[in-house]
Amino acid sequence: MQDPGTLIVLVAIALAIIFLAVLLTFVPVMLWISALAAGVRVSIFTLVGMRLRRVIPSRVINPLIKAHKAGLGVTTNQLESHYLAGGNVDRVVNALIAAHRANIEINFERAAAIDLAGRDVLEAVQMSVNPKVIETPFIAGVAMDGIEVKAKARITVRANIDRLVGGAGEETVIARVGEGIVSTIGSQNDHKKVLENPDMISQTVLSKGLDAGTAFEILSIDIADIDIGKNIGAELQTDQAEADKKIAQAKAEERRAMAVAQEQEMRARVEEMRAKVVEAEADVPLAMAEALRSGNIGVMDYMNIQNITADTDMRDSIGKLTDNKSEEDGK
Repeated sequence: MQDPGTLIVLVAIALAIIFLAVLLTFVPVMLWISALAAGVRVSIFTLVGMRLRRVIPSRVINPLIKAHKAGLGVTTNQLESHYLAGGNVDRVVNALIAAHRANIEINFERAAAIDLAGRDVLEAVQMSVNPKVIETPFIAGVAMDGIEVKAKARITVRANIDRLVGGAGEETVIARVGEGIVSTIGSQNDHKKVLENPDMISQTVLSKGLDAGTAFEILSIDIADIDIGKNIGAELQTDQAEADKKIAQAKAEERRAMAVAQEQEMRARVEEMRAKVVEAEADVPLAMAEALRSGNIGVMDYMNIQNITADTDMRDSIGKLTDNKSEEDGK
């Protein structure tokens, strides 16, 4: 049977080991030692407080060590508050170090605001040191002579730290430059002038101050390529002529339809007149019969009328035969 004193010592050692394991798990002792070795004074209770506030201590302490080594005067509270706000602490510190090395004036508050705004503050600082080139697609404009001219531009921009929060992005710069290219080409009387002096486009566009309200400062606009497109003026004239032709054809068809309708109407009127003639001729025998009954004409008069009618029919028949023979001889 073991001695009670020995048992108590063993239990105490076990509890100490458990306490030490929990302490090493909850408190980043190695991170605290690294901070002390780098000359950053952070109390162990501050690290415990970060754990309680659900802040990963390494996300704050490691950037703090880099900032201290770079000579930046940032504090633990600033980095921790930025982390709790959802920012990227390491990126902000890297941006501050890069700006400090490049002699760019930017404080922690502005860098944190840029990061929380959703922009890459480190890339912005790098663009301030090393300007970025934005290449536009082919932008087409039509000169006054109707010839389409296509131009591609390269825009050299530098990030403007002061306007980075709330400033427009690259899409706005490309759109403004495209609008300037189109208006410059469209204001020329002859497309050959644009081909002879492409630098005229860049100078005109650059003088308009297109970087106003954007997060960039335009350093230069260079025409990288220029090409001739379609003859828009000729195509428009051709389309207009085709449209005029269709309108004229429609009007001619309308007049033809009206003429056909009028012809049919006249034929109907002729048939109507013929019907009236036939109706009137039908009344002649009745009138003659009535005249015979009433004694207004005699039988000899009636026979003379019949002879005259027969003679007229004979003459018509002879005339038709003569006309047909003349036509055959003409053929």
